[in-house]
Amino acid sequence: MEKLTTKDLMSLEQYARERAAFRARVLEHKRPRRIAVGPNCTWLFEDRLTIQYQVQEMLRAERIFEPEGIEDELNAYNPLIPDGRNWKVTLLIEFPDENVRRAKLAELKGIEDRCWVQVSGHEKVYAIADEDLERENEEKTSSVHFLRFELTREMIASYKAGAALGVGIDHERYRHEVSEVPREVHAALAADLN
Repeated sequence: MEKLTTKDLMSLEQYARERAAFRARVLEHKRPRRIAVGPNCTWLFEDRLTIQYQVQEMLRAERIFEPEGIEDELNAYNPLIPDGRNWKVTLLIEFPDENVRRAKLAELKGIEDRCWVQVSGHEKVYAIADEDLERENEEKTSSVHFLRFELTREMIASYKAGAALGVGIDHERYRHEVSEVPREVHAALAADLN
């Protein structure tokens, strides 16, 4: 997938006019790219459109319109676009109650390294996590992580030929898996691979 450039972005004024329609389009696009892995973790498989939305939202929220600031945002978010040989995932750890969340994030240190995908007939691939910055400290992990799953040519060929995909987390305090992603998710993720 091509990386985003300034030509792909709307000005703040244009985005203000088109935001509602663009947001609705992106939310619908995200639906088959989102997987609940257990009751408290959601994976969002990112692509060019989901990242474009993130950049537009950051530019809007921060009122960034200067070329240097826009480039900074593109440089921060472009690495989250898959390159045809991998999937890139935003991992969200969700506990609505703040006190529970604080305790659980302390228990779940290292969870980002225990996330995996498995194309049927192949070995599990564990995530390469948080390449941009460390998101864990001595006390707890973050509620958001960025994961990259690197696939072999053989895995990609099998997947594109229809092999099932399982995803999961095998952290000692959080073990959940989806043995086979739904068909609509499978199709959406196939489009990310060359």
